[in-house]
Amino acid sequence: MAITNEAAAAAEKEPRTERGRKTVRKLIEAAAAEFGERGFHDAAITGITQRAGVALGSFYTYFNSKEEVFRALVRDMSRATRAHVAEAVKDAPNRLAAERLGLTAFIEFTRRHPELYRIVEEAQFVAPDVYREHYLSFVDAYKRNLRAARHRLEIGGGSGDLDEIEEALAWALIGMSVFLGMRYGVWDQGLSPKRVADIAIDMVSEGIRFR
Repeated sequence: MAITNEAAAAAEKEPRTERGRKTVRKLIEAAAAEFGERGFHDAAITGITQRAGVALGSFYTYFNSKEEVFRALVRDMSRATRAHVAEAVKDAPNRLAAERLGLTAFIEFTRRHPELYRIVEEAQFVAPDVYREHYLSFVDAYKRNLRAARHRLEIGGGSGDLDEIEEALAWALIGMSVFLGMRYGVWDQGLSPKRVADIAIDMVSEGIRFR
């Protein structure tokens, strides 16, 4: 399998020392602040290096362009979000409890990192492949978790093709999280993340039919 140009360039610039890894981390965190405040088009490499407290030459040691550090940032934020939620749900006794804990954790994460929404939304225009990758990585993990929960008899299997069901359920649950995170994590923090999760997951569990 041929290695892509992007992968080859990334491998070439991969930091090989602890000092280099710390510099890249500073640049990624500075890029989050720069892009989060100014947006991709108004952000500047010099703004990133100034925020990071590193020389301009250090930027080019690890990244070739503003777009390249933006792409790295989206991937980094995606990994960080998944890791935060995974840590929150690792001891959940069942899938429904995991949904409740995971949604709570996601809203908490968006409150601490409101720049997530601006950066990810801009990615659909700046780096559409990374934008798709961001959501598809969540879907893949969700499908595995749903399948495992179905095998443990914690959720129903539904009727029809199970791959189709798991795919649609994964997108539905992720879509709910994205908009609840935007509404209650970024726009208005009047309700606690746990209260929002309780309302949403009760709906997932019981449906909205009159009983």
